[in-house]
Amino acid sequence: MILELKILTRLHPLTKKKKTKKQEVIAISLSRKLCYAIGGMPYPMTLNARAFFMPIFFLDVVQMKPFYVSVILFLGRAWDAITDPIVGYAVSKSGRTRIGKLIPWIVYSTPMGVVSYIMVWYTPQDSMSAASSFSWYFIWSCLFDTFMSCYHVPYSSLNMFLGGSDKDRDSATGYRMGMEMFAILLGAAIQGQVVGVYHAKRMHACSHLNDSATLGNYSLEVELNFTTSLSDTLQNTRRAYLISALVVGALYFLSCLVLLFGVKEQLAPLSNLDRLQMGYFTGMKMIINHTPYVCLVFGFFFSTVAFLMAQGNFALFCTHVAGMGAHFQHLVLILLVAATLSVPFWQAVLVRLGKKTTIFIGLSLCVPALIILSTVKDNFPVIAFSGILIGTSVASLCLLPWSMLPDVVDDFKVKNPSCSDLEPMFYSCYVFFNKFGGGLSNGISTLALHFAGYQPGACRHNSSVIITLQVLFAPVPIILLLIGLVLFYFYPINEQRRQHIQTQLQKLASENKEIKKEAYL
Repeated sequence: MILELKILTRLHPLTKKKKTKKQEVIAISLSRKLCYAIGGMPYPMTLNARAFFMPIFFLDVVQMKPFYVSVILFLGRAWDAITDPIVGYAVSKSGRTRIGKLIPWIVYSTPMGVVSYIMVWYTPQDSMSAASSFSWYFIWSCLFDTFMSCYHVPYSSLNMFLGGSDKDRDSATGYRMGMEMFAILLGAAIQGQVVGVYHAKRMHACSHLNDSATLGNYSLEVELNFTTSLSDTLQNTRRAYLISALVVGALYFLSCLVLLFGVKEQLAPLSNLDRLQMGYFTGMKMIINHTPYVCLVFGFFFSTVAFLMAQGNFALFCTHVAGMGAHFQHLVLILLVAATLSVPFWQAVLVRLGKKTTIFIGLSLCVPALIILSTVKDNFPVIAFSGILIGTSVASLCLLPWSMLPDVVDDFKVKNPSCSDLEPMFYSCYVFFNKFGGGLSNGISTLALHFAGYQPGACRHNSSVIITLQVLFAPVPIILLLIGLVLFYFYPINEQRRQHIQTQLQKLASENKEIKKEAYL
């Protein structure tokens, strides 16, 4: 009798219609999108605060030699990049808990991540040797990068498990990028405005010393007054960096709490959130052999290196080349406000024109802006306008690749339906190349300044340093951007193919559900 009822339930048309209604995709709520977006704030906030201010912090505040700075920045980011695939594989192999599979990694890594971020900006005693100072900052940088990998890799993968359709997922990505741009702006505002006051005082002291030397009024008394003033300013600057780090660390912790209480993991098509069954190298081989992924990752890599190289040298360029050292924190805010406001614009453009076309338009805006910035001096309005163009371009780079990556993962699922739960590895490799690019750009920049003869704490620099900063700020990033655009040209997923992938994915997911139900019956 029970068997007959099961058969009638499967065959009766009215019952089938009800089942179809139950299978309709439930949209992602606005509150979940916002909580998910807020959870993404710690990574860009800390990453860009370090990218903008860490080179000048090490060189002019800690007064570390450029060679040691290049080693910290390059090896630290290399370590950071290496940890991402390892963390991605560890997340894939972990099992589900009461609060999910990905969220526990985020929650448990946050406290130590906050502590290590604060210690990166803490300056030990002046009596420390160069080797001890190098060890201090290198160890804390590596610890912070490790804990941030444990936060960011599962958070990035969480996009695939929010529920809803692909349009809902793209919308959630738009909210995330908008909040991340706001986080970058917030981090720069906190760090820049607190620290910028003391950098302006230092520039004023340097200017006073240079004027005295030019007018022939230079004396031992002038040098003594300058040294005393600069020493007081230096101590205040170090204190300002630590205070700003404490504020950013508090925001980091609060963002994690919002994510924990506002987001619940949902199963995705052809994904079970179970332990990964295949080995690490087998999974990596399958991912690397997926052509759309390779094109997207390396296009993203070269474009990211271009922006990070310009970003990492921005403070030094403004201070020593463009004559805007007292205003560079305001230029950073202008750039980031433009980027934040541009995210909804690029979201609307990608819906209308498609993702591939939009990334071409967005990245192309940066080329003339960098040319203008590298040729104009002591002209705040023109430099600010160029900053707005760069900020608009940065918004497209932040939004589009992360919006394109889920399409690549879906394409992989359609072609390899038997391979599930590889999402953390996809996202971890993506983050790996982003971070490796950041370490490469910072390492090359500071090493080039070392060979050019950069003197930490100096008010004037020789012509080799000036030329090196000009080359690192514009020509090199432009070349890298053009390479990235060529790689995006060969990216094979256009709008037509993307829609076909979604159709195939839903079909496979429905078939998979039917097979499981039949096996259960």
